[in-house]
Amino acid sequence: MAKIFCIANQKGGVGKTTTAVNLAAGLAGLGLRVLLVDLDPQGNATMGSGIEKANLDNSIYQVLIGQATVKNCAQCCESSGYDVLPANRDLAGAEIELVDIDARESRLKDALAQVANDYDFILIDCPPALSLLTLNGLCAANGVIVPMQCEYFALEGLSDLVNTIKQVHANLNPDLAIIGLLRVMFDTRMTLQQQVSEQLLEHFGDKVFKTIIPRNVRLAEAPSYGLPGVAFDKSSRGAKAYLEFGVEMVERIKHI
Repeated sequence: MAKIFCIANQKGGVGKTTTAVNLAAGLAGLGLRVLLVDLDPQGNATMGSGIEKANLDNSIYQVLIGQATVKNCAQCCESSGYDVLPANRDLAGAEIELVDIDARESRLKDALAQVANDYDFILIDCPPALSLLTLNGLCAANGVIVPMQCEYFALEGLSDLVNTIKQVHANLNPDLAIIGLLRVMFDTRMTLQQQVSEQLLEHFGDKVFKTIIPRNVRLAEAPSYGLPGVAFDKSSRGAKAYLEFGVEMVERIKHI
């Protein structure tokens, strides 16, 4: 039975998709069966996995409105060996169409239940907003991984996300919990980032992953080649950090 995790943060540009794609590749590299669900209409996780979103016959949009199954739509990321449930701009229309559907917040949960035995991990890359799509991701997940930059405004956004997760836990998904906070785009030369990192450790303790993802040019370049960073340049500091994070993630869920 797959462990299902959302990669979520209501703030944009904090490395959610980079984390989702590279964690999927890192876990697949450990021999685990992984499905990456692209729940963002921008389709960046799809493109970053080498899948051309403009050429999709079926996507997560068809899955959510009941016209296709996950098995029909999933494609393989050939460079890294994980499967992708792809997305494109059609997904933006799903929010409008789901409004009048019963149990609209659990459409993704029901769809993933059909393939839960086919994977060890299912990772959901959520859009940077508390929308009906994000709500579907949170309702389907066992836990949330929160990538965040160590900056002041990131702390502000984190409190909003924690409150959202508490509300979903109380009302819709009692299994939902924060699995951990991942410090990304970290620059050791910046005093402020070190201070915010210390604040995170002080307030969240062992909820903060030990792995720190450094700011890295090679990670930023990888999506333009349709590759996860860990496949684009395994020797880069960013790729090595994400591979370490994959190992830490496997260890952490043993205790959940």
